[in-house]
Amino acid sequence: MTDAAVLTARVRARLADYENRFSTLLEEYFHTLGTDLEIPAFSRFTPECLQLLRDLSLRGGKRTRVALVHEAAGLVTAEPVEALDDAALSVELLQTHGLIHDDIIDDSPTRRDGLSTYYAYRKRFPGHPQAALGLAILAGDLALALSLRVLLEARAPTAIRQAMVDVQTRAASDTFMGQIIDLERDFAPAMDEEALHCVADYKTARYSVLAPMQLGLLAAGGQPALFEEELRRYARLVGIGGQMRDDYLDLFGDAQTMGKPVGADIRAGRRNYTVHAILEAATDAETAVVESALGDPDCTDLTIRTVHEIAQRRGVPAKMRTDMRRCAELASTEAAGWRSRWRPEAVAFFENLPRWAMERVR
Repeated sequence: MTDAAVLTARVRARLADYENRFSTLLEEYFHTLGTDLEIPAFSRFTPECLQLLRDLSLRGGKRTRVALVHEAAGLVTAEPVEALDDAALSVELLQTHGLIHDDIIDDSPTRRDGLSTYYAYRKRFPGHPQAALGLAILAGDLALALSLRVLLEARAPTAIRQAMVDVQTRAASDTFMGQIIDLERDFAPAMDEEALHCVADYKTARYSVLAPMQLGLLAAGGQPALFEEELRRYARLVGIGGQMRDDYLDLFGDAQTMGKPVGADIRAGRRNYTVHAILEAATDAETAVVESALGDPDCTDLTIRTVHEIAQRRGVPAKMRTDMRRCAELASTEAAGWRSRWRPEAVAFFENLPRWAMERVR
């Protein structure tokens, strides 16, 4: 096994440890939440809403954000940090909020191998579509409020709690703007690659990478504001690489491994990194095929295969893999520059995380 493979395996092992530990923490949080909130005794819908939030949150994946919180704290200390659990809960509740609203925007029936919250409500209220929509929106809003409440009640000094709330509030507002420009992207066929990078930065990197690192540093007594530019550079590169990987897998991934069919973004009209790369390289005739498929929910599997063949013919998969590797290496180099300041073991995690992310298959 090569050195890189050994280090990647270590990242996977660390992620698995965080995932297992956090699942228990999340179970405990939702178990006590019903008594912590002042729910009117007559309300049936509120407990149902909390149950849906719990179910979606517990169907989480690799818990990379949780790992980022803990590893960021590990940059400055090896000692236990009490507020890390609160920070980890906050980032995952914000993620739950984002997933619920994403599925409303995309009209997605499934999420994490189960019904999306929106479609769970549609199933619960088949004759009341507006109520189902409203309840799904409110469930997402409640998850956002809970993510901030966790920080306000965190086991940390007041100044640190306030700083953590500020980080998470900014991350949320940046994400909302990212969602807006993400929708705008699909109405702007001429959007260039730099604009795609901006979408990935706002929509993903700032809340999924930057904010968890800032929260972890704050909880451990660090001062992330002193290193904001380099943390932002790292987060942006990881976010861009991760979004490229998502877009790549949507067309070139294995449907059985991913648990969903390929080509969903094309059918939804998403002018993502893959579509951008195809259109940049395609002939006029090939462009017409791709454009006709974009945004067609009834686009056949045969048409998706045709788009796939066009991409292969124009070398798009290889180009995207090269671009992802470049992002991963730049991010790793950025993290390597932290070795003189922070604990080497934690720095090594951040160096190898981008390489691991590039290799994931779902």
